[in-house]
Amino acid sequence: MSGSSFLLDGQPVPFEEGQTILEAAKAAGHYIPHLCWHPDFPPHGSCKLCVVKVAGRHVSSCAMPAKAGWEVESDTPEINSERRTLLQMLFVEGNHFCPSCEKSGNCQLQALAYDLEMNTPRFAQLFPDRPVDASHPDVLLDFNRCIYCELCVRASREIDGKHVFALTGRGIHKKLAVNAESGRLADTDFAAEDRAASICPVGVILPKRVGFAVPIGKRTYDAEPIHVVAMQGETEGDHE
Repeated sequence: MSGSSFLLDGQPVPFEEGQTILEAAKAAGHYIPHLCWHPDFPPHGSCKLCVVKVAGRHVSSCAMPAKAGWEVESDTPEINSERRTLLQMLFVEGNHFCPSCEKSGNCQLQALAYDLEMNTPRFAQLFPDRPVDASHPDVLLDFNRCIYCELCVRASREIDGKHVFALTGRGIHKKLAVNAESGRLADTDFAAEDRAASICPVGVILPKRVGFAVPIGKRTYDAEPIHVVAMQGETEGDHE
């Protein structure tokens, strides 16, 4: 340990050289909300839910290196209000119908909405209408729920070595795509055992034949809120 520390909501947090604010906070047992950050990959700050306030600036804690003496604000009304707005935007950009979703209770987006007390979206629903890919024998893809965290893209490329997924387009035209000429998951070497198959924080990549094997009410985030689960050592995104 370097002996350096910063303050997070008034609490001292030690850090090692090169650690980000989020990494140091998590190592010290402090939860900062996040969706796209994963310990297996370098941060790229796409979801912005890990936003914190440092010296009057709002920054992504997953990508901001910690600095000695900083006073960092995270769990405040101002920052949590910004996070709720970001969550509301994510909800209306996709078809996140929690009561009928197989991922309900295991979904990090849903769990964060409960944790941050996001009750109803204030933006107009976009209702994307993208085809569902049921071509693979073991996995179903619902592209309408994608939040563009890129975790499946990175896991397939960097861990599985298969390059099955990619993001195409920009802005409201961005979408998750399958790297096959046909665009079908069945025409790739994707397997249900791949790391990419279990890393999705929402309900895009779903194993077939097990959707409601664990009843709603007895799932990961039904038992305990996400800020508790995230501090218990589970691998991010492995809640099926």
